[in-house]
Amino acid sequence: MDRVFRMLAFWTGIFTVMFYVGDMVTMAYLFLAQTIFFLGVGFLKLSERMYMYLFGAYCTVFFIGFTFYTNFILVPGFGH
Repeated sequence: MDRVFRMLAFWTGIFTVMFYVGDMVTMAYLFLAQTIFFLGVGFLKLSERMYMYLFGAYCTVFFIGFTFYTNFILVPGFGH
């Protein structure tokens, strides 16, 4: 299961580079933080159950943050 978190770190790292190249610096920093988190957790050698708890907590925080953003911060129809 530790390899799964390292794989997630790899892909979030790829997204970090893509966002940075695309001049989306704030998003690049957000994905850089996720990359560091996944990479750090990937080398902890935790139990399978703990990895599942961490992933569940990560998903919960993401869904709460995404729901808050889309309901209260995002302005519909406002684009460039």
